[in-house]
Amino acid sequence: MITAILSVSLILFSVIDIIGSLPVILDMKKRGVVIHAPTATLTAGILMLAFLFFGVAILKVFGVEVSSFALGIHFFRGDNSDGASSGSIVPIAFPLLAGAGTLTTILSLKSTFETVEIIAGITINLAVIFLVLKSTPFLEKKLPKPATEAMRKVFGILLLAIAIQMFRTNVGI
Repeated sequence: MITAILSVSLILFSVIDIIGSLPVILDMKKRGVVIHAPTATLTAGILMLAFLFFGVAILKVFGVEVSSFALGIHFFRGDNSDGASSGSIVPIAFPLLAGAGTLTTILSLKSTFETVEIIAGITINLAVIFLVLKSTPFLEKKLPKPATEAMRKVFGILLLAIAIQMFRTNVGI
């Protein structure tokens, strides 16, 4: 069970990509967007758990197949010209953290892992998300931009490998 929880955690960590999202988050903060770590984390967690339990049903209500949902298109504007605002729910919690890729991955994990293992993996990732969001002032000072870009590329490659593995497992190659 511990191995499964670690697997789920690492898969979700790669898909959520909180480290790779740091440049976006830091840029938003520089533009005056207020990010409340508890609100963003709780909202992302609620969305993830809702999709774990009701995702297929939610998509069926709208007549959308899981494969159509997984396009990963962002529907939010990144600019905010009217001064400081809160970005805790949109775009941080959704779609940055609990976006199409994360929610679709949670649905696909249900075919391989037990619900309790997925919940544990989500919880571990929410703890990491909370810690990263709370420490953005520190990270902003300490992490040079090349370091965050390098981390983003490493997790991108890892995500690609996971996607290939999931495809091979589901197709039976």
